Amino acid sequence: MRSADLTAAARIRDAAIEQFGEHGFGVGLRRIAEAAGVSAALVIHHFGSKEGLRKACDDHIAEQIRESKTEALQTNDPAVWFGQLAEIEEFAPLIAYVLRSMQTGGDLAKMLWRQMIENAEGYLEEGVRAGTIKPSRDPRARAKYLGITGGGGLLLYLQMHDNPTDLRAVLRDYSRDMILPALEIYTEGLMADRTMYDAFLAAEDQGDSPWQLTVLRPSRSAGSPRTSVRCGHWTVSTSPCGREKSTVSWGPTAPASRPRSASCWDW
Repeated sequence: MRSADLTAAARIRDAAIEQFGEHGFGVGLRRIAEAAGVSAALVIHHFGSKEGLRKACDDHIAEQIRESKTEALQTNDPAVWFGQLAEIEEFAPLIAYVLRSMQTGGDLAKMLWRQMIENAEGYLEEGVRAGTIKPSRDPRARAKYLGITGGGGLLLYLQMHDNPTDLRAVLRDYSRDMILPALEIYTEGLMADRTMYDAFLAAEDQGDSPWQLTVLRPSRSAGSPRTSVRCGHWTVSTSPCGREKSTVSWGPTAPASRPRSASCWDW
């Protein structure tokens, strides 16, 4: 493909990212072509279809995010981090596109999500090798957690913002409000000790299921008859001795039986 064609393709792709992010994926190819300053026929020539154009947008955005994150995690130099923060508003079209994709759902959104998680696992591992990131017991799970909390948090912040249609302002305010607590948690940690983490790992190592937990706590209405509340696979029961027992189970089936956790329970 000639360089002129590549330039036209990039112009179309960038216009599509902006149009999709701002107006949704119902935008027609003619409108995208007009924004790019080309004909609709040229859009089809380069990308074949609207779905092909969107896939090209997905690939470009995932790569842009990967490159940016990789650069930031290769060094502890604050100047690199501050430089990216100063340019955060420039990411507005890309972030708008990602948020629009996540809200719309569908197969392409799932493909983009999987690609971003795979990329995240990769650049986090590069950070581990560079000595800027601590290694993880489960790198894939960590990458997925960071993606979910980061994307979900930004989406919620967007909905709560005074001017959610101005994504540049949203990103500017988001970085101002979130960077300090994020750096504190990621650098200093949150919990005072390893008790919960070690208990969870011990349960896994012993072959116990961490996904079925029993919790006892004082009841608000001690002495009252036992009551139970069910919601899916979550059961809370109050016994006459004034203790509450919560059995939590994730999975396709509820627990077959409730374990006996205190002598006051009479199952």
